[in-house]
Amino acid sequence: MALIVQKYGGTSVGSVERIKNVARRIAKWQNAGHQVVVVVSAMSGETNRLIALAKEIQKNPDPRELDVIASTGEQVTIGLLAMALQNLGVQARSYTGPQVRVLTDNAYTKARIKEIDSHRIMGDLNDGKVVIVAGFQGCDEEGNITTLGRGGSDTSAVALAAALHADECLIFTDVDGIYTTDPRVVSDARKLDVVAFEEILEMASLGSKVLQIRSVEFAGKYHVPTRVLSSLTDPDIPVDEEANSGTLITFEEDPKMEKVVVSGIAFSRNEAKITLPHVPDTPGIAYKILGHIAEANIEVDMIVQNAAKNGLTDFSFTVSRNDLDKAMKVLEKEVTPYLGEEGILTDASIAKISCVGIGMRSHAGVAAKMFRVLAEENINIKMISTSEIRTSIVVDEKYMELAVRALHKAFGLDKATKETGRTHQKLSNEPRYRSPFIGDLTRGTF
Repeated sequence: MALIVQKYGGTSVGSVERIKNVARRIAKWQNAGHQVVVVVSAMSGETNRLIALAKEIQKNPDPRELDVIASTGEQVTIGLLAMALQNLGVQARSYTGPQVRVLTDNAYTKARIKEIDSHRIMGDLNDGKVVIVAGFQGCDEEGNITTLGRGGSDTSAVALAAALHADECLIFTDVDGIYTTDPRVVSDARKLDVVAFEEILEMASLGSKVLQIRSVEFAGKYHVPTRVLSSLTDPDIPVDEEANSGTLITFEEDPKMEKVVVSGIAFSRNEAKITLPHVPDTPGIAYKILGHIAEANIEVDMIVQNAAKNGLTDFSFTVSRNDLDKAMKVLEKEVTPYLGEEGILTDASIAKISCVGIGMRSHAGVAAKMFRVLAEENINIKMISTSEIRTSIVVDEKYMELAVRALHKAFGLDKATKETGRTHQKLSNEPRYRSPFIGDLTRGTF
């Protein structure tokens, strides 16, 4: 018997019929002898509807009250799913995030999990119940409802899996795994059977929408075996077959993996570039600019500072396009004294493209090949950033899809490679790596 955490996204529970199918799938796992904890999102489109309602009242909704509103979508789903399971003869109990004490900080709409008290969940599991927990939400020290940001149900699921020492966390979604790139952009993108934790961490941070970045960070920190698989298959598919489908995120070093130089191409359209021209090239200028941005809880990605000339330099960085207006207000208020005559320049028509692969550690020339391919397509590069297993560039958004297709083909990602040795890892009942926690076995501090 294994303890399994299953997560179902909005598309997977997007209708009553799909909720019934999810219930059949869960019942199948419990009937096979497993203890099952389920984390669900709101039904597809529901969170957007709730946020739109809030914006009809306030153009810029109060963050605390917005979390109160947005968190209700998941509450509907957990109740419906519990009833669907009960109709199948399965004992099930639903809980909101605050009810199981998913403790977060008080950064409304972007809260971070601090601690999970899993006593109540373990009690229900030991009584033979399926436990259903609302994803995306928790509460702060004062009992205020908080939400974890878009995609937060992934984080809820992996965090619960860590706190419960689950044998595996299964992320059910509307795709059958993690692909070399978005199949909607590149038709011959391939599904990966196995992906290294470092690779998926980079891909999630660079625009891949399969998993939220914080869920990947949790998985890595606490070594939670995580698998991405489809909820749109036949719910009665045998458990053994389903347990070895999709894409497994592995934490084990495999020399064969490094034979694949580039594993995937990630991209993001939601980017904006901010340039402060002719700022003083003096110690501390970067802090004076970005310190205020950080205090406003705005995440900065790529940063470029040009060579100084006559004691002045151009300082550029990228932020989410959604944060551009907020960042501009901060800069205009706090950084105006350091600006040159040109003021602040912005470009909201850019895209970021990244080549990712642990094989890049042991293979030279990836960046050069990337730049050559883009040059042959007459695509200009605006910014460049690198890490040990990733090279990222910024281009005009209108060239993004052309660039992704060209790079995907150039690195041979459209062709299956037998020598990689990337095969499924069978779900086993043998004890796995157990995460180090502060406190007893049913209480984890993050």
